[in-house]
Amino acid sequence: MTRAPAPAKINLSLVVGPARADGKHEVVTVYQRVALSDRIAVERSPEVRVAGFADDTLVRRALERMSDGNVGSFAARIQKRIPVAAGLGGASSDAATALRLANALRTEPYSVDRLHAFARDLGADVPYFLEEGPQFGTGDGTELESLELPQDYWILLVLPRSRVKSSTENVYADFDARGGARGYEERRAALLDALARVKRPRDLAALPTNDLATSPLAAELAALGAFRADVTGAGPTVYGLFLHGRQVRAAQKRMSPKGRTWITAPAWYG
Repeated sequence: MTRAPAPAKINLSLVVGPARADGKHEVVTVYQRVALSDRIAVERSPEVRVAGFADDTLVRRALERMSDGNVGSFAARIQKRIPVAAGLGGASSDAATALRLANALRTEPYSVDRLHAFARDLGADVPYFLEEGPQFGTGDGTELESLELPQDYWILLVLPRSRVKSSTENVYADFDARGGARGYEERRAALLDALARVKRPRDLAALPTNDLATSPLAAELAALGAFRADVTGAGPTVYGLFLHGRQVRAAQKRMSPKGRTWITAPAWYG
């Protein structure tokens, strides 16, 4: 049996464009792993099995793609810490980690390109979790380019108690209904310009904010000292970036009545 953490992610920026011919949307995003993680264990098995998280579908689909011919398949156990449907990519990270662990156990491991093809088929965020470090995502989010970004700051995650997340499909439908794609090229150019200027953590504040979702909690985090605060993914989790541990701990104390909170930090890899 092999084990590995499956870390969450935040989108340090998420610029969304028009729908494409395949029904997906053009996106330009900055992915950053965080240290909040699930834990995945994988072992050989006569058949695909997934234990530990009854609502899983993505890890099972990942293991189905990793069948090792006559040798058999794989079983996985998931230990969940990342909240579900929160914009933190937990299911995608679990699936990518399962792919990687199962591939290492195969008699003949798949190539990196084949593994990434499986990941793209599973979901737009899954390929990111096969990579190291921050990544610049384009296309539908699966076309990735490594970024050098500062990693020396604290992160406070807040999952609002009173907010129930709409499905990702509904979030995108609302985006289309309000004409959210207008000005996409300008916002994309602004993101590229801001990224080129990032040298220190505070420079991340200039990145464009999330096109898909907003939250009043972002303004509250900024008032508590966050140099950047925004919604991650399709929400509803809000993150605040802080330079000092005392600031983030004080902010967590103030924000705890508003929802579940986690203090974490950037992570480079699983």
